[in-house]
Amino acid sequence: MKHKKVSFLLAPILVGLSLPASAGGMKNTSALDAEAVQIVKSFAGTLKPKLKGAIAEGGLVSAINVCSVEAPKIAQTLSAETGWEVKRVSLKARNKSSATPDAFERIVLVQFNERQANGETAASMMFSEVVGDEYRFMKAQGVQGLCLNCHGDSLQPDVKKALAERYPDDTATGYSLGEIRGAFSLRKAL
Repeated sequence: MKHKKVSFLLAPILVGLSLPASAGGMKNTSALDAEAVQIVKSFAGTLKPKLKGAIAEGGLVSAINVCSVEAPKIAQTLSAETGWEVKRVSLKARNKSSATPDAFERIVLVQFNERQANGETAASMMFSEVVGDEYRFMKAQGVQGLCLNCHGDSLQPDVKKALAERYPDDTATGYSLGEIRGAFSLRKAL
């Protein structure tokens, strides 16, 4: 009987120790959340005009170069300027070397898809957590009209050809408007 009493008393302590720091309220992440949101806005605010400019200058095929070359450069620049690791990830990564999610990101992306299936919009989806000695933040990236030109169901023949040449194992098509394409993923050492 005495052993059961000790186990009963230790259980809440052990559960509390196993929770991530953010769940236990050990760290207030609101300032980090706000900083991460600003970095995501900066990323998106830099990428979208570059895509539109490339399309205006050289058509949709030119936009493929922006996403494959310029988007990683934007992430690198933001990482260098902010001290955060900044990238984009997807369950259907087009650029496998830079956009394949790690275990944490995969779990969050699956949760984002579940949340969307339950009626939440991609625009409102974010997730943050302190994991060990780092802060992790993800913001869902929903498919916009512009994205459908290279990520939708009906691709122009020149776009299909260019994608096949650059990404022979491409799986990042077949999306519909508003669907979660992936996420911005940020991390910062604490």
